[in-house]
Amino acid sequence: MNEFEKEDRYLRAQKRIKELKGFYIHLFWYVIVNIFVFIIIYVNVENNSDFWNYGTFSTSFFWGIGLFFHGLMVFGKNLVFSKNWEERKIKEFMDKDKF
Repeated sequence: MNEFEKEDRYLRAQKRIKELKGFYIHLFWYVIVNIFVFIIIYVNVENNSDFWNYGTFSTSFFWGIGLFFHGLMVFGKNLVFSKNWEERKIKEFMDKDKF
């Protein structure tokens, strides 16, 4: 392995770590802010039935959709068609082609 390949691998790993860190920071703030919002709403409602409405959960719902897609971007890039899948399929087709 030459220096260019080592540096390329290092830069890809560094980019991957940055993506993971970004997702986990996003997840952390999602949890903290939503806990805070739920506590504030729960303390300020007149009765418990007012707590269980759309407005209470709209922030966490829509932000959760964004968090889901952020997670797909980070973890789901090659969820189905990963590098291992490609290599297995290439080997499988090469093995079939022998005969």
